[in-house]
Amino acid sequence: MINKFIGHFLTITRHRHKVIAHCARAGILWQGLFHDLSKYSPEEFIPGVKFYQGTRSPNEGEREDYGYSRAWMHHKGRNKHHFEYWTDYDPQTKMMSPVKMPLKYVKEMFCDRVAASKIYGKENYKDSYALDYYLKAKKKRVIHPETAALIEKLLRMLADEGEEKTFRYIRRLKKY
Repeated sequence: MINKFIGHFLTITRHRHKVIAHCARAGILWQGLFHDLSKYSPEEFIPGVKFYQGTRSPNEGEREDYGYSRAWMHHKGRNKHHFEYWTDYDPQTKMMSPVKMPLKYVKEMFCDRVAASKIYGKENYKDSYALDYYLKAKKKRVIHPETAALIEKLLRMLADEGEEKTFRYIRRLKKY
């Protein structure tokens, strides 16, 4: 259990530090400094240790055991860089619907996805890694169409043109 504790702590901390560095490159350092602090809360950290594997999110293991992940529900409800946070009741359709994310959170979502790809992909990481992961679940994802278009554009730019050009573009992006 101590190895899982250390492994999980190091993984989320390395991920967070990589996101901070990416956010600095994207011009949103302040957001990066506060990125994913809820992962250190008992609601997320304890299941993270219990289901730690080192090759994928512990939330996947929790889902396999229980059919859902309480840690993920806690996390997505407190971190605005997740598109799942941006759903609300639509009074016209009387259903939950995706809401367009503010640009600063789409930028952070990009930084988060790239950092996670680097942490979990390790030596197999390449600039197309985050796009490939994103495209696997594209048809199942409930995300605002404009938000989906922007994050996919950024991930494609990364895959095709590399980090330097993509981060420069993100820094200059003022609206979508």
